[in-house]
Amino acid sequence: MTIEVATTARRAPAAVHPLIERLCATLAAPLLDAAGFDAWTNAAGHALAVFTEDPAQHHETLDLAVIVPELARAFPARFRAGVLLQAAARALAPRYGFRRWPALVLLKDGRYVGAIDGLRDWQEYVDELGTLLNAEPTRPPSIGIAVRTAGEGDAPHCH
Repeated sequence: MTIEVATTARRAPAAVHPLIERLCATLAAPLLDAAGFDAWTNAAGHALAVFTEDPAQHHETLDLAVIVPELARAFPARFRAGVLLQAAARALAPRYGFRRWPALVLLKDGRYVGAIDGLRDWQEYVDELGTLLNAEPTRPPSIGIAVRTAGEGDAPHCH
């Protein structure tokens, strides 16, 4: 099976679990690397980025590989999907502020709409994805960083 890797320098992906291969084949979903991610997400419409982790450590990654095609059937033609393997997922995860693996990140025209992290019940996926598909893009959540203005006291303020 040939899996497309969306990148600026086409190269063969590392070993890919058969369930991830099936996800890619079923949805014609490319494997995304950090270099090709922005180009893929900036295409018009909704893009569902599947952030995977090592299936040996995060078995839920394989559950998500089965769930995403079912979500595509539940929401026909509402989004395109792409898969980030561990290295790319880890590199890009800080952009989107999710806290649990694996995660789905929905973008619209390249802009953040929302994320569904960790493993959920089926109805939660359907409800949350339905809400996100009807939401407008927003700023991704970020981790608060203490910022001090010169001359301020010792108490940091999160901005």
